[in-house]
Amino acid sequence: MIAIPDIAELFRARGSRRYADEPVTQLEHAWQTARYAREATDDSELELAGWLHDIGHLLIEDDGSPTLRGLDDRHETSGRLILAPLFGQRVAEIVGLHVRAKRYLTKVDPDYLRRLSGDSMRSLALQGGPMTAEEADVFICQPAAADALALRRWDDAAKVAGDAPTCVDASLHDLQILMRHVAELRS
Repeated sequence: MIAIPDIAELFRARGSRRYADEPVTQLEHAWQTARYAREATDDSELELAGWLHDIGHLLIEDDGSPTLRGLDDRHETSGRLILAPLFGQRVAEIVGLHVRAKRYLTKVDPDYLRRLSGDSMRSLALQGGPMTAEEADVFICQPAAADALALRRWDDAAKVAGDAPTCVDASLHDLQILMRHVAELRS
């Protein structure tokens, strides 16, 4: 089982990996997503979900892009499973639903589908494509659906080349404080 200090170490060890075919690293993508969440809300659990929504990618030893090899790494599932015992069901469910949120948005918003990056389009196909009407009806009724949709939009925006933390160590320290805070909320 992974512990809270291990998460910052994952970012130190693997955060410099390129985020799929995007112009950012894994760390930059996570940091940008969390920053969008923090700017939009004072919800620390949602901000943490922004930081950790793609932690499943960091757990994989291979640093290539799975989508380029035609693979769905199911990172949302591995992320949900490791985050639940550390930070509770809400954070875990938001992370676990962020891929389905993309599938939902591609079903209900044709403009959203047209704005997806090349890698997001490849992963969408591997993840099942746009939802059916029935899948969309089930998704939107889930308690974490609204949060997952917000996270999804921040996730899509968090691919800005050159937008990086000025100090990685300070950013990871802030992440550790946020993780401890959210963990304490569960106590």
